[in-house]
This record gives sequence, C-alpha cells and structure tokens, in this order.
Amino acid sequence: MSNPQPAVVQKSLWSAILLAVIIAALNVGLWAWVNRPANLPNWEGKIEGMAFSAFQRYQSPLRDSYPSEEELASDLRVIAKHAKRVRTYSSLESAAIPRIARDLGLDVLAGAWLDRRTEHNELELDAVISAARRWPNIDRVMIGNETMLRDDLKIGQMIDYLDRARAAIRQPVSTAEPAHIWKKYPELAQHVDFITIHTLPYWEQVDRKEAVTAAMNNYKEIQALFPDKKVIIGEVGWPSYGDRRKHADPTLANQAHFIREWLNFARDNHIDYYIMEAFDQPWKEETGGRAEAYWGIFGADRNPKFPMVGPVIEDPSWPWKALAASGLALFPMIWFAWAFTRFRITGRLFFLALIQLSAGVMVWSTTVPYTFYLDPIDWAMLGVLMPAQLAIIAILLINAFEFTEVIWRRSWQRGFSLLTPAPDERQPFVSIHLACCNEPPEMVILTLDSLAALDYDNFEVLVLDNNTKNEAVWKPVEEHCAKLGPRFRFFHLSPWPGFKAGALNFGLTETDPRAEVIAAVDADYAVRADWLKALTGYFHNPKVAVVQCPQAHRDWEHNAFRRMTNWEYDGFFRIGMHHRNERNAIIQHGTMTMVRRDVLERTGNWSEWTICEDAELGLRLMQEGLELVYVDEIMGRGLTPADFTAYKSQRYRWAFGAMQILKGRWSWMTKKGPLSGGQRFHFLTGWFSWFADALHLVFTLMALAWTALMLVLPKYFNLPLQLFLIPIMGFFVSKAVFGVVLYRVRVPCSWKDTIMASIASMALSHAIARGIFMGLIKKKGEFVRTAKSRRLSNRPSAFSSVREELLMFIALICAITGMAVGFGFQYREGELWMIILAAQAVPYVSALIGAWIAHTAGEQAG
Repeated sequence: MSNPQPAVVQKSLWSAILLAVIIAALNVGLWAWVNRPANLPNWEGKIEGMAFSAFQRYQSPLRDSYPSEEELASDLRVIAKHAKRVRTYSSLESAAIPRIARDLGLDVLAGAWLDRRTEHNELELDAVISAARRWPNIDRVMIGNETMLRDDLKIGQMIDYLDRARAAIRQPVSTAEPAHIWKKYPELAQHVDFITIHTLPYWEQVDRKEAVTAAMNNYKEIQALFPDKKVIIGEVGWPSYGDRRKHADPTLANQAHFIREWLNFARDNHIDYYIMEAFDQPWKEETGGRAEAYWGIFGADRNPKFPMVGPVIEDPSWPWKALAASGLALFPMIWFAWAFTRFRITGRLFFLALIQLSAGVMVWSTTVPYTFYLDPIDWAMLGVLMPAQLAIIAILLINAFEFTEVIWRRSWQRGFSLLTPAPDERQPFVSIHLACCNEPPEMVILTLDSLAALDYDNFEVLVLDNNTKNEAVWKPVEEHCAKLGPRFRFFHLSPWPGFKAGALNFGLTETDPRAEVIAAVDADYAVRADWLKALTGYFHNPKVAVVQCPQAHRDWEHNAFRRMTNWEYDGFFRIGMHHRNERNAIIQHGTMTMVRRDVLERTGNWSEWTICEDAELGLRLMQEGLELVYVDEIMGRGLTPADFTAYKSQRYRWAFGAMQILKGRWSWMTKKGPLSGGQRFHFLTGWFSWFADALHLVFTLMALAWTALMLVLPKYFNLPLQLFLIPIMGFFVSKAVFGVVLYRVRVPCSWKDTIMASIASMALSHAIARGIFMGLIKKKGEFVRTAKSRRLSNRPSAFSSVREELLMFIALICAITGMAVGFGFQYREGELWMIILAAQAVPYVSALIGAWIAHTAGEQAG
C-alpha cells in the first residue's frame, strides 16, 4: 500500500497557500477601498493666478538659502503652462521674477514684504517701486502681506507705506489681509486702489464640503462693506497635509476637491483670485506649523499633486504599496497556515490577517520620507519611532500567537494529568527541599505538617534555613522538625552564600543516597496529600526531567489585595504555561516542582549566578534534550505577597533574573542546537511582554520630554505624525482585548476579578521595566525574599511603595493639561497624543490603585 502522508502534506500546503492568497487579496482590496477614486468637477483652462514662493525643497529664507535664476525660470515655466498671473511676496528676494515672467507672458502682482524692521521695510518699498516702474507686466502691487494680522505695524504706519507706494507708481496698489482685518480697520480701504483678502477655510476650521461657500461668503461680505472697491482674493486654497483643525481635514483628496470646485466656481462667478499656492514650501513648517508646507498644487519636487481632469486618488502609489505589503507577508502567511493546520480555520485566518496588517503598517511607515517633508527633528523622531514600531509589531504578533493557540486550538497536543499508580508500582524516593529565610515559624510549621501528612512512603524533608539571624525565628522550626521524626531534617546555614540556590545546593550534599527525585516547596505552601503519589509515576519515563504543578494560593477570598493578585498569578498558569507546554518550553518555577536528581547534579546543580535559578534550570534541562511535564492541577497552595512592596519586589526579581538568563544563555536561544525551534521561540519571546513594559517606560519618558519641547519650543517641535500614533493606539487596544478575552475563556473568575487582575498586572509595569533595565546593565542581583506576611507596628503610607509611579502619573497629568491648554482640541494629532499620554498613565494609575487596595486590605485574610 502507498503511504498517504505526502498527499496529506500536499493538501495542507495548497490549503495554506489558498488562505494566504485570500488574505493578500483582501489586503489589496482594503488599500483600494481606502484609496477609492473621488469623482470631482473637472477643470480645463488656465488658472487666474498663483501665489509663488520660489524656494526649492531644501532652501529657506530662514537660512539665507535662495533659488538661482535657473530655478526661478524653471518654476515660472511650469506656472505659465497653468496660470495667467503670478503673485510674489518680496521684491528684494528673487528680483529676476518679473523679467522672466515677462518673457513667459505672465503678469505679476509684485509684493513688498513689511514687518517690524523699519530699514528692511524701506528697502522693500524701494525695490517694489523700482520694479513696478521698470517692468510693464507688473500689473498690481501688494504692500505688505498680513502685516496687520501679525500686528507688525500700527495702522498709521501701514497707511503711510501705502500712500507712498501709490504716489510713486502708476499700477493699482493694495495690501493683503484676512476679511476680519478689513472689518477691523475699514480706514485702510481709503488708501488702496483695490481690496485684497485672504480666504482660507482650512484656518477657519470649516469642513471641506462647506469650504467654497465659506470662501465666497467672506468675499461677498467684503464686497458689501466696500461696494466702491474692486475685491480680489489674494490667497485661496487648501493644504494636502497637516494637522486637522476641527472639521477641516487636510488631505490630498480634499485639496484636489476644493481647488477644482473653486476654479469652476470662480470662473462662473467672475472672481479674481490667486491660488495658494504654486509649489509646496517645506521651510514654512518651521514658522507656521505642519500644514504650511503643503499648500502647493505642485509638490516640492515640482510634480503636480493631483490631476485637474478625472478622478483623484488620495495615494496614487497605493497599488505598489499594497503589492509590497502582500509580498512581504505572503511567505510568512503560507508557512503559518501550513505549520498550524491543527488550529481552527478561524484562528488561522485571524493570525494571517494580523501578519498582513503588520506588513502593511511596515510598508506604510517606511514610505513616510517619500510622502512628507521631514526636517532633522522629524528624522530624529522617525529614527526612534520606527524601531519602536517594529518592536510593537513583534510583541503584538507574539501575544496574538498565544491568543490564537489558546482560543482556536482543536486540542492541546501535550496535555498531562494526575496518574493513578498501580498497587504494586514502585515509588521513586523523593527528597523534598524546603529553603527558607527569616520566615514566620508558624507559616513554615504549617507547611511541614502538610508534608508530614503526605500519602507516600518513600520521601524525606530537608529544611534549609539560610541566613536567618534571629534565633527566635528559626529555633521553633528546628524543634518542630525534631517532633516530626527522622524523615525531617533541619539545617541552619549562617552565613551562607548563593541565596536560595546556595541553600538548595547544600541540600543536595545532604540528600539521602536513595533519592531519585528532588522536590522543591516554598516555605508557605500547604501541599495536597496525594502530591507525590499522583505525579512521581512520570519519572518512570527516562526522558522526563521535571514534573511541574501550577503555583496557587490560599486565604485570599476575603482580602481585596490578595484576591486580585491571586487571579493575576492564575492567568499565567491557565494560559501561558499551556501555550509553552505545547512545545516543551514551560517556565520551571521553584515550588511544586520535581526534578530528576541525576540530571540536576550532572548539569551543574542549581545556578547561583542568577536569582531565578529555577527558570534557568528548566532551560538547561531542555538544552539536554529532556522533557518537562506540566500538570495543570493544584497540588498545594501558598500565600500571595503580603503587600504591594512585596508584590513589586517579586516581579522585579523575576524580570532581573530573566535578563540574567537571557544574557548568560543567549547562544543557546539564538543558535541551532539541542533546543527545538519552539523552545528557542518561547525563551526568546516569552519575555517580550516584559520588554513591552520596558518599552512603555522609555516611550513615556520620551513622550513627556517631547510634550515639554512642543509646549516650550513649538516653532521647532511639532505634534508626532498621525500615522505613527494610530498603530501605537492599536497596540494598546489589542493587548488589552487579548488579555481580557483570554481570561474570560481560561480563568474561572468573575468579570470583576478579571478587571482587578488586569489592574494588578498593569500595576507591575514600572517594577518590571526597572528589573529589565537593571538586569541588562548589572551582572549580579540580590535575591530579596517575597514577604508573605508583615508585622509592622507603624504602617507606611499607602503610596510609599509607589513613589516613582506617583511622580510619573503626576508628570503625565501635567503633560495632558499642558497639551489641552497649549493645543486645545482642534488638531486630530493633538487629540491622539493626549489619548496616548492618558494610555501611558494607565499602568501608573493601576499601581496607585493596587497600593491603595493593599494598604486598606491590610493583613485581613479569608
């Protein structure tokens, strides 16, 4: 008979390809939908006039960098193809414009730039008068541009300049101001030959759909106010990018729609106007904000941003981006869909969609430099945000993989349960090691009594008390061991190096020679009588090196703090440990764990160079090619940390130790060897959620600094680009949704307990971040025991354990307040930034809540 396996593999591969192609096609469809063509009124013919700033992409008057005569001629040739007139703003700068424009058949509205510099103003006035006398194609003269709006001159000064210009030249003279300035200073109208208004609905926060009407209303209002004067519009337009101002959304499609609608409207109504403006001017962002760089109907590259005839697409290059995103994601999607056929099809489609979405975000982000005009500060921000965004994507995909496997698996591949030994089955001899340091004697005695009640014949208990100085603490334990009989041996080690690992290694030297299994129990645990009987049978398989049970707790039901921490711990053992167990990659933890003695001793005993000796041992045994068995059955219960200080210090220790292991065993996890790909994946990425906490702290500090710079130096520091803020918000939301859904599916607790467990988890973010950074920087750490009870006559304040978190929270509240006052709610980016600052504050708020609950709950137990 032929082997059907190749046919099955081929079918799975074709199925995977089909799913990947479906998602890739949907990706292209999504790009197409977002960039669906906008049908706009066509424009054919020449534009009446264009405002013209001649600076090229990297030129700026702020840095005395001006265009050459060749560049001016090139720009004016472009304008001459599309417009009848051109408007300039300064006659000192680029004085060759009127001559070049004359040769191209362009009329010029020549401007004189006036500001607070008296000497400069005189030079500008002389220059424009001289040009107007010399060049006949200068048909209008503009003395000042929004000078009164900026409050650079007094009304009398402005009138004086206007009167002098009118007396010196034959061309009609005006000054350009928004409509409200003409209403404020109506006497200006007596000193101009025509009235020039700027009507820019974007700055008036008008919706694009109402923008032409709004512009026309300004025009008619000034016409009615000054019926004897001709009114022209010196600037009218819409930016293609920038900060959203309430209803005004600066997009390419909106710019195209406004310009084409306005051109047709102005022609039909015989309005004289100048489009704002011919070419994008990136340098203006420094003086007027992001939108100022994007008013041109041509980009800074001198290419048209949109056509004047036919439909307009927001991102004309979207097909290439969509194909690049699909191509980038295609092979990872095929591999995942093929490698995880055991997942339900809904789960595979969900994860494939996330892979595709991640690829789309990466393509979208990397095209930013080709879409926007970035200054050095923007580039610096991009240099920070791009790696951060890649890290966020990686963390999100890793969390999503756990989510997908837990929610949409058909069954667990490696499920282990309690064993029922045969009556004549041989019992391995077990040496139980209980390490303690300065623990309350009544707590340790309770644990010893539970061990004495074990339904098992072949075992011993070694109590390893290390470095407890107070004899009143360890002596009662020693006496109780003597009462329990020869199976219980007590050792007081003082002074003793190596923390808990050092004590456990001493225990190995005193272990009964008959012992085949070493079992570790924490000093606060009360174990089930069938613990050893129901689990030691796994050691009959020589490949099994570890049998691990979950950590569990008692006396938490009626203590609010212990309750929330109990359910927070429970999430890992109900979710994460099962996820890791699928690839024989569980985290070994130092209680309710049993280890084969010979492999423990052969591989180097408990490691004293790390403060997480248990997790390091598990990794070491996997490196030996051995099996670790996880039985999700509660075989004993201990106590949760006594208070928030203890809770934080325990998680800090775990994070610090994780980084020690990461550094010390890096080659194991990154090079192909005895560890399987799945094991390397989990030990490299299993701590990524903790790296997310470290990244959160870095991002928060950077966000605070950037906010301060935006508020203090708004000229140089802008709001972050919206396209970076949206993925960050998506990460926050997705991570929260994944956690809540997994809890509801896997953890048997109420909605209230789920929420409180989430608060407890987020409350540890700052402690974990500190542990990560200190673990990466320092070589050695101090093992700080986790207090399970406190005896304090004078309790500390509620927030003494969260001083740093409180300071961070206050700083974020100040930043949000500063943003609200400084920027208000008119910019979408500003609103998103405030939302992100608020999201950044959630872990710090959670820490304050956790500390308060711990303080009010006290030692009450249940």
